[in-house]
Amino acid sequence: MVWEKLRHTKEEINHAGRILSDPASSEEEIKGAIEILDNWRAVHSYPLHVFQRTLLNKTKRVEKKSKPIVAQRLKRSSAIIYKLNRSYYGRKPSMKLYQMQDIGGCRSILPTVAQARRLVEEHYLRGDLKHKRVNYKDYVVLPKDDGYRSFHIVYEYRSDKGSKEYNGLLIEVQIRSKLQHLWATAIETVDFFTRQPIKTNEGPQEWTDFFRLVSSAFAMIEGCPIVPKTISNEKELYLEIKKKEKELNVISKLNSWAKAMKFFKEEDKDKKKKGSQFFLLELDILGERLNITGYPQELEQAAILDYSKLEKRHAGQKDYDVVLVGFDNLTDLKKAYPNYFIDTDEFLIHLKRIISKYP
Repeated sequence: MVWEKLRHTKEEINHAGRILSDPASSEEEIKGAIEILDNWRAVHSYPLHVFQRTLLNKTKRVEKKSKPIVAQRLKRSSAIIYKLNRSYYGRKPSMKLYQMQDIGGCRSILPTVAQARRLVEEHYLRGDLKHKRVNYKDYVVLPKDDGYRSFHIVYEYRSDKGSKEYNGLLIEVQIRSKLQHLWATAIETVDFFTRQPIKTNEGPQEWTDFFRLVSSAFAMIEGCPIVPKTISNEKELYLEIKKKEKELNVISKLNSWAKAMKFFKEEDKDKKKKGSQFFLLELDILGERLNITGYPQELEQAAILDYSKLEKRHAGQKDYDVVLVGFDNLTDLKKAYPNYFIDTDEFLIHLKRIISKYP
């Protein structure tokens, strides 16, 4: 297939990023900057494809009993722009578009944290990848303050063969346990239905506190360090989660959202989707629809173009979400992105166990 080529310089890309993060930018300037962003994002598709296939092969060496869940995605333009505007510790935003490390990312989800760590250590930290590792974060030993736990590795793509034009592009590899993944996708579900950015630490404090506590409970179950400044005694922690769940009606809300999503039109039985490896998901709350468009591997660039068009058409609409993801089949899609199908059953199973353990 024909892969997207870079059409802009580093200076032009960073200038586009400054325009997108400047509220004083004109409509014409933003339009031009979006075109540069679209190209910059799309050009990551080739190295992302390479890393995704590598991750799949390495995951299979660790998890041999069941089919591994490995996915890839290009970061949504709205998320890229948000990150360009984000300030840290009260400082002015300083992120440059060219240096952003997670525009292209792939993810592996393993049954246990022990398997996730083995994949990280044996096949990445001590592995034989020819690409340059530029960053590594162990959010399992050192969980983020918001409760996020996972392994993150960032690589700079390097090739001495026919794809040298992609050298220097950054790709992020995420490796999680199933429990860590259930926690993360539960937050995304709540984010979407409450229209609150809990995932980026800007949502209601009560929801943030709830998920921090649940993350610590999950960490205890996995025998891992808990989230900083949370309760370290299991009984006290579980009872506090029980209290928070009652205050927020977490279980009833997640169940209600699941029932609402049953009305959404899933077209996963459409024969046209057979053999698709890329899926464009359009989630429309007001219209009560979940539309899925499948693309074979050779039409990846067409998928990226359609993705960009839909983002522009629905920019700023809180009742609409769109994402482009890559999988071998729709079954894997549902497993890796349960928030788009409101498959929160497994998260609720673990939550109910926690709140029922201590009367």
